[in-house]
Amino acid sequence: MKDLVTIGLPSKGRLKESSLNFLEKNNLKLSSKGGDRDYFADFDNLANAKVIYLHAREIIERLGDGTLDVGISGLDLLGESSNSLQKKVETLKELDFGKANLVVAVPDDWIDVQTVADLEEVSFYFRDKKNSRLRIATKYPNLTNKFFATKGVTQYRLILSLGATETYPFIGSSEIITDITSTGSTLKANNLRVLKDGSILKSYACVIASKKSLINKNKKKIINLFLGK
Repeated sequence: MKDLVTIGLPSKGRLKESSLNFLEKNNLKLSSKGGDRDYFADFDNLANAKVIYLHAREIIERLGDGTLDVGISGLDLLGESSNSLQKKVETLKELDFGKANLVVAVPDDWIDVQTVADLEEVSFYFRDKKNSRLRIATKYPNLTNKFFATKGVTQYRLILSLGATETYPFIGSSEIITDITSTGSTLKANNLRVLKDGSILKSYACVIASKKSLINKNKKKIINLFLGK
């Protein structure tokens, strides 16, 4: 189909539900032949557009390589992507859902560590006294490195998290973490707390489009309808 617009929506959870509510507010109705388990959907009242349900992180990747025209994903995932990818996309609209913070969290019993400056001292202690680097577990290595670079903290190494990051200090896989949190309850449940100046990024859901797609006048018209314009 000529100038078909492919739209990426989150495939599960609250982000999916909120994205569908966003479409309803813009009077866009979806239907799929396979029901809730279908990865594809069509609009009842918007021609030349198809929805693909994907993981929020994959939506960012597909916008970058041009296989999606527009999608809804998190600012944190966009910020974590490469600079080259970010240059290929444009944030069109900030949405009022998916709000969360990427933060630096330390064990509760580190009572002398309240700020990033305190953490820097700890990192030198690990280097000089323990002959090792402070380990930071994270799913956000790029944003974490950028944050600590601006703070002048260098004596650490990242441990890439493959699951529940907040458990890493408890099982001895890292000393501290950086993680995304909306209420902080999961951190508290794992005896972790956020540093006073440990906010890396305030994230939220947003509509992101491929710059290449925005050049196409026909696709841009459909993208504007998707935005409710």
